[in-house]
Amino acid sequence: MRMNAKIAVKSAVAIAAAVAGLASVAVMSAAQAADMQTLVVAEPVHSTGYLPLYVAIHKGYFKADNLDVKILTVQGGGAHTNAVLSHQAFAFIGGPEHNAFAKIKGAELRAVVNVVNRGNVYYVAKKGLTMKPGETPAEFFKGKKLAVSFFGGTPNSITRYLAATWKLEIGKDIKLNEMANGAELAAVKAGAADIGVTTEPVLTRGVVEGVWGEPIYNVPKELGDYAYSTLNIRLDSIQQQPKIVEAFVKDVIKGLEFTYAHPDEAVSIAKKEFPTMSSADLKATLDRSFADNLWSKDGMVSPASWATGSKVVRNAGILKKDVAYDEIIDMQFVKAALASMK
Repeated sequence: MRMNAKIAVKSAVAIAAAVAGLASVAVMSAAQAADMQTLVVAEPVHSTGYLPLYVAIHKGYFKADNLDVKILTVQGGGAHTNAVLSHQAFAFIGGPEHNAFAKIKGAELRAVVNVVNRGNVYYVAKKGLTMKPGETPAEFFKGKKLAVSFFGGTPNSITRYLAATWKLEIGKDIKLNEMANGAELAAVKAGAADIGVTTEPVLTRGVVEGVWGEPIYNVPKELGDYAYSTLNIRLDSIQQQPKIVEAFVKDVIKGLEFTYAHPDEAVSIAKKEFPTMSSADLKATLDRSFADNLWSKDGMVSPASWATGSKVVRNAGILKKDVAYDEIIDMQFVKAALASMK
């Protein structure tokens, strides 16, 4: 989600209040509090796509290293990025292209561990609207209204990239109704859009409610390895707190490994994070994620996965110039963690 000054100003008070609220709910002894380092991770939406991070928290991996990791959900433009830049959060989860946006503006952020290694985006059509046999995506999408996240968000970037690839002009051949993450279900339900650009758990909710059918275009399968959601921190955190970064990265990798090794228990943890979802819907959601190899298995961000992410935002016209892998991605802690865990 693209940074801009207006969003930073508007979100600052809300973020500060939310961070204060997170601090107030920590219940531990005075001795524990003295030893424990609280780290806030900002997320743009509470998503099953981030399950390995939640798993690491619930399994106590961070606490074992005296890290008290709290999740802060902040929507709106670059609010999650701004939370890190303004020192109100230690890390944010999102595409490394946000680090590239910051780099161009003079700020230094680094992706230190991968979580979602596929483009976690699915295109779903309203009930009754289906692709005809032999019809190409370009033919099907032409003339349609799409409900998608705001400009600068990765689903929006992927949509603009695909439109350019399919030679569809936005505003003429297709119309984008830009909105907050998760609002696409209501938009399609109300008839304001023909196609929803969505992710889990909203995707399954729409299927269950009969608003749309199964995906007509599966980005995880179509685009392959893609640095979609990494954990990103300030460069000064690497320079000033290397031991904390090292422990944080190692514990995230443990969460990734546990999620793949123990899918049933990972589903149980997801139920705690998404208590209003039925067990059947949650299982269907996560079955899709496992089937699509959504998560990284080792925390590495490969040059190829950034090449895909970069291509999307460059071709979509959102990132105005190339930013090199080494300028925004630092895998030293992943490599060290993997070596120590062998």
